Amino acid sequence: MAIEDSIAQEQQPSKVAQENGKVFLSEPTAVEKSSSYREESDFLSDLKDFEKKALFELKSQLEEAILGNCLLKKEPEKNDGNVMKAEKGDEEAQPEDAGEEKATQQCEEKKFEEINNILCLWGVPLLPSKGREATDVILLKFLRAREFKVNDAFEMLKNTLQWRKDGNIDSVLEEEFGAELGSAAYMNGIDKEGHPVCYNIYGVFADEELYKKTFGTDENRRHFLRWRFQLMEKGIQKLDLRPGGVTSLLQINDLKNSPGPSRKELRIAMKQAVGALQDNYPEYVARNIFINVPFWFYALNALLYPFLTQRSKSKFVVARPAKVTDTLLKYIPAEEVPVQYGGFKRENDFEFSDQDAAVSEISIKAGSTVTIEIPAEEVGSTSIWELMVLNWEVNYKAEFVPFDQGSYTIIVQKSKKMVSQSLEAGPIRNTFINNESGKLILTIDNTSSKKKRLLYRYKTKKSSSL
Repeated sequence: MAIEDSIAQEQQPSKVAQENGKVFLSEPTAVEKSSSYREESDFLSDLKDFEKKALFELKSQLEEAILGNCLLKKEPEKNDGNVMKAEKGDEEAQPEDAGEEKATQQCEEKKFEEINNILCLWGVPLLPSKGREATDVILLKFLRAREFKVNDAFEMLKNTLQWRKDGNIDSVLEEEFGAELGSAAYMNGIDKEGHPVCYNIYGVFADEELYKKTFGTDENRRHFLRWRFQLMEKGIQKLDLRPGGVTSLLQINDLKNSPGPSRKELRIAMKQAVGALQDNYPEYVARNIFINVPFWFYALNALLYPFLTQRSKSKFVVARPAKVTDTLLKYIPAEEVPVQYGGFKRENDFEFSDQDAAVSEISIKAGSTVTIEIPAEEVGSTSIWELMVLNWEVNYKAEFVPFDQGSYTIIVQKSKKMVSQSLEAGPIRNTFINNESGKLILTIDNTSSKKKRLLYRYKTKKSSSL
């Protein structure tokens, strides 16, 4: 997917902006990226000495355990009454030593075949002597989860492998769980550093029928957990498990209208999910963002916190409803934030594709005016633009100014007060077809006493493309 360092966003062509009157040409400014958290490097050369030592020791332990066939619990031997026995004549004709040698060779071949086929984790062979860089990435996840305590990391790895074997987790991707849970969690876009983003929508469980069907019995909760493991496995498939690759996910947890902690079944399921994910998917979450957080969340948080490592807690970000968009924009590009959260990403949007989807930002000082100019030189072309001001409370107007001084200015949007609205409304989107050469001028007047953030993008479709 992308490298670990922050990914540079593709820039649109230069745009014209002005502040307090004078027009100037400016390159669009990418939304500022958050630098509050940075993942550690998986390159061997970047590791500290004690980290290199711990990695070497873990690899040695793992190699010995794999070759000694003592990494997983041994299954009881099964007697197969249908095994074909060699005919007596063949036994007499074949020397005993030759038979033992052949049996030993077959046993060794079978053992290494099992090592190659079974002892893989997320598609990565675990045998260190194979020299795969991805193996180091996986092992470093377990080491970091256990603060580079080698024995603890080794025990965690063993437990994870045993858990996956006992639960047949490798087959979970092939299982069907029905469409009901599809709206409860899904992957959608990437953040500013290339992490795939997973949205968890707990509000869907406010529906009593779905709630009972998901959490009502022990069997229902086991079904829910396997579905959640499947989602995690799908997310991991999107990662690049190599040094320098994106090796973790960004989790968004939307608690709007979510059932509260008084629902016992939900508490049990969440506790089980948190425990299983933390114990068996170490360091696969770059950050856990909770949005639309109600007051009861803090009580539930107190319940779950004892089961979280300090490292997991450090990745938590909490946002009340009024701060949802601001919080998400710290970590996710505006063009990747869904419109229902105040971003620009719409489902099945045919106007703005990946090539022209980038969103630019302008800061509007208190009591000042910002103007965006969109060139419309070709007659018959269609200009499409979107804009949004965080927390609004500004005046907005749009007009078309012809280059011909003998022509009249056309008012596209009369000046009106833009007030705060629900996030679901998304940014303003307008279109205009020009019948003569000119330019569109979008004016945003910040009459408030606070600085505002203006996010916008535009494109022009030539008449031949209509």
